[in-house]
Amino acid sequence: MLFTDFVKHLPKIEKESLLSRDAHIKMAPLERISYMDETHYLDKNPKKAAVLMLFYPKNETTHLALIVRNSYPGVHSSQIGFPGGKVELSDANLAETALRETHEEVGIAPHQIQLIKTFSEIYIPPSNFLVAPFMGVAHEELTFIPDPTEVKKVLELSVADFLDEQILTKVTMSTSYAATIEVPAFQVDKYVVWGATAMMMSELKEVIKNAMSY
Repeated sequence: MLFTDFVKHLPKIEKESLLSRDAHIKMAPLERISYMDETHYLDKNPKKAAVLMLFYPKNETTHLALIVRNSYPGVHSSQIGFPGGKVELSDANLAETALRETHEEVGIAPHQIQLIKTFSEIYIPPSNFLVAPFMGVAHEELTFIPDPTEVKKVLELSVADFLDEQILTKVTMSTSYAATIEVPAFQVDKYVVWGATAMMMSELKEVIKNAMSY
């Protein structure tokens, strides 16, 4: 999809209703569904975090940035996700957290990004984080500078591929919920995107498709 065409849809995307649980559940492992209700996690006092779902032009077509995290001791080691992280005391709000972490992790400054929309929060049981996703757009081609301590690689997913149903798959893997289960996922190049990131991507995808349908 040409970036100029994508930008024309931004006002409709901004006004589009969120789908929350209905979209999340499409990409949630079966064992994960029971953890999605607020009643499950509010008493756990979850830590706050924010991520940025960043769209930008590359060779005049629209792309979405994902990151491959480095290996480290922790539950999110080597996983695919969006730039982002936990709230710091210096952050004025969750949007500032998403922008700051994006700058730190992939080198894109806040002034390069137009925030479009806040998406539905999602709880991550293994790490006890409640994550707020934000959609942002950069209107110029970007040069990513991954932080070598945190980011192994930036994945640049074309929106055409993102919106194509062929990107959806199912994989068998071990998770914190079960030793061997089949989970829905997005296939991005050789990487499999599942869990919370896939659930965020599901809502993002549905909102964009709905906005473009009229």
